[in-house]
Amino acid sequence: MTLQKITIVDIQHRTFKKKLQGYDPTDVDKFLDEVIETLEDEASQRAALEAEISDLKERISHFKAMEDSLQNTLLLAQRTADEVKASAHKEADLIRAEAKMANEKEISAYGDRANEARREHQRAVETAAKARSELRSLLMTHLSLLERTDDTPAQAVESVPPNGSPATAAFADV
Repeated sequence: MTLQKITIVDIQHRTFKKKLQGYDPTDVDKFLDEVIETLEDEASQRAALEAEISDLKERISHFKAMEDSLQNTLLLAQRTADEVKASAHKEADLIRAEAKMANEKEISAYGDRANEARREHQRAVETAAKARSELRSLLMTHLSLLERTDDTPAQAVESVPPNGSPATAAFADV
């Protein structure tokens, strides 16, 4: 046995059997009108509340969608920030590595230049020593020639060629 809900229309169309000594039909009709009015008020209030519930559910749904969107945006912003930070670290590391390589290359170049300068200095020292030695040898040869010419002045004059100088003749003997 199922209970059926009584609707306002059911109440409006309901008729009762008349009996002697029954209820006053006017009072019954008046009461039924009050019940109908109360039920209509409650039905309209219920409809208003259901509409408000529906509106609130829709707003909640909207706010949840906004929350999800904001959450996703926040996550995306965090990921982007992390990627930018990682990229900046990589770029800084790359710049440091390039600077280190450039410094090492420059230091190596300066070392090569210093070694070349040392070699040039050594060559200059050796050249100067060789020049000194050759000059010393030349001076010694001249000194020896001068000493020989002091010992034999007559021979030096005889050995002078007609178009040369005595120093040239002295070199010719050596």
